[in-house]
Amino acid sequence: MRRRDFITVLAGTTAWMSAARAGEPPRRVGILCSGSEEAYAPLAADFVKGLNDTGFIEGRNRWAGGHYDLLPSLAAELLGRDVVLLACLDAPSAAAAKAATKTVPIVFTTGADPVKMGLVDSFSRPGGNLTGVSVLVSVLGPKRLELLLELVPTARIISLLVNPDNPNTRVDVPETQRAAEALGRHLEVLTASTENELDTAFATIKADALLVMPDPYFFVRCHQIVATTARNAMPAIYPFRECVVIGGLISYGTPIPYMYRQMGMQAGKILKGARPADLPIQQSTKVELLINLKTAKALGLVIPPSLLARADEVTE
Repeated sequence: MRRRDFITVLAGTTAWMSAARAGEPPRRVGILCSGSEEAYAPLAADFVKGLNDTGFIEGRNRWAGGHYDLLPSLAAELLGRDVVLLACLDAPSAAAAKAATKTVPIVFTTGADPVKMGLVDSFSRPGGNLTGVSVLVSVLGPKRLELLLELVPTARIISLLVNPDNPNTRVDVPETQRAAEALGRHLEVLTASTENELDTAFATIKADALLVMPDPYFFVRCHQIVATTARNAMPAIYPFRECVVIGGLISYGTPIPYMYRQMGMQAGKILKGARPADLPIQQSTKVELLINLKTAKALGLVIPPSLLARADEVTE
């Protein structure tokens, strides 16, 4: 009979994996995340599906929300519980985990280049104790800018919303600024990492359109950001399809669920004996374009037929 292990997911704290075979000690897997249950539970479920694919079964669940400044202490707490693996659901968590341990295996997801971030040595041979999944998210800033200008060609000033605490920001901003300059547009950088800072950013915005960069905190605050852009009649492009589903204008990015399932499969391989250093970084190059026609109409925008033809999904 094939052995099946049971997993309990507790984001930000610990996941217990108890072997069904009598006499075997339980194993613990830590899941580190800067988000909340409401936003990240579905994505953690995709991570668990990846573990299912490698022979592990989910048990009971409990969540604890977190913020970037809490990540080092959460990582230390997990390591203090003798976890056998750390699963980091976002780039800030991966950076905190890497700083916390050089021996416990770490599996991560990131929308930026993990080599440039200093997480791994290379895509094919990560080295050290980290491996994971890298997707086209952050590098799509210039493309998102082009799509936004197809919708709002008269926009001269574009606001770029970033989280200054996200390590991806140091790459995101310069790349998108260069693209804006090439297109003859001015880029206004707005920074926010808390609810109050988001409110302040939107209160001071003077741009013609908004480009939201990928960030775990912005994913958690999708409803607030979409609602605020609607109140301000501000055309905006998002990195997450979830924003368009709840009323955002347009999104362009990598489908997130499959990324987390790939991450779970990587974790399952490690739990079965593989070394992170020998597991190449999985790369997802799939991107999708979503457009909300109802929101476009409310903003008085006419979607170019060429853009509609390229959309993977159109919401009416």
